[in-house]
Amino acid sequence: MPHPQTGHLLPGEVLQGSRDRAPDGSHPGLDTIVEACLRAGLVTPAWSRQDRADDPQSDDEREGGDVGGLQRFEQRLEQLVSGAFARAFRSAVQPVEIAAALQRECDNNAQILSRERRLVPNAFHVELSASDLDRLSPYDSALETELVRQLEDHARQQGYSFPGPITIGFEEAHDLTTGRFRVRGRAQAKVTGHATHTQVRRARALLEVNGTQQPLHPPGLVVGRGTDADVRINDPGVSRRHVEFAVSGHAADGSDLVVEARDLGSTNGVLVDGHKTQRARLHDGSVVRVGNTTMTLRVVEEDVVV
Repeated sequence: MPHPQTGHLLPGEVLQGSRDRAPDGSHPGLDTIVEACLRAGLVTPAWSRQDRADDPQSDDEREGGDVGGLQRFEQRLEQLVSGAFARAFRSAVQPVEIAAALQRECDNNAQILSRERRLVPNAFHVELSASDLDRLSPYDSALETELVRQLEDHARQQGYSFPGPITIGFEEAHDLTTGRFRVRGRAQAKVTGHATHTQVRRARALLEVNGTQQPLHPPGLVVGRGTDADVRINDPGVSRRHVEFAVSGHAADGSDLVVEARDLGSTNGVLVDGHKTQRARLHDGSVVRVGNTTMTLRVVEEDVVV
């Protein structure tokens, strides 16, 4: 339920899809859905009172822009899948409701980096009931494409920045019933490395970073945000040269391989398995955190000693 004073949904609260019917038995139109979203605060832009006072554009104009964006979103979906999509979702979660919830997830988690830049989540998981997920499955690719486009439009309007590509996954949640869903989002920085597939395949140890695998070969590599880092992470909490993964040992056969994490004088430090450190020897499964990014060491061969 919305908060009694603000009208906004509380963090982590399950959202209820629009399933009421009109007197003639038909599903409510977009205006009804959008009105419900507005009442719940799902499409209220995350503007501060000071922002509102300084900006000559009225609140009504802002809300109208958001609603217009959602209308265009639904029209694009209708063009993609015609009436089949509408029939599939007639009594379940509506795509426009998911779009509004994703926008609100960005609004509620915007991190101010500078006067003109605010960082928002880019990796989202939409949790649905089993019945809703089954209805969604035939259209998930088309829906994801349009949801990403809708979020990009919303980000441009609000002045948001994404740390990496937008990803949206749909998952089953056993505690949810038909018409109810949850949206979870987090900032996942873009990772850029120079390793080839052959280097990854031949590596005796790997760093898993935001869905990528970075090979560790002697003498090691440097992770940071700067262009001179071997592995670049687009994370504002990461220094230009943040941490070095030093690799030594008999690399030819992988025996006696030693991997160490060394802080290179970073601003925010290095955490290894939850402990802040300047230098630490790593083992298979060690978790290294820099800024908002987590890296996990994986030893490939079972006979490797780390």
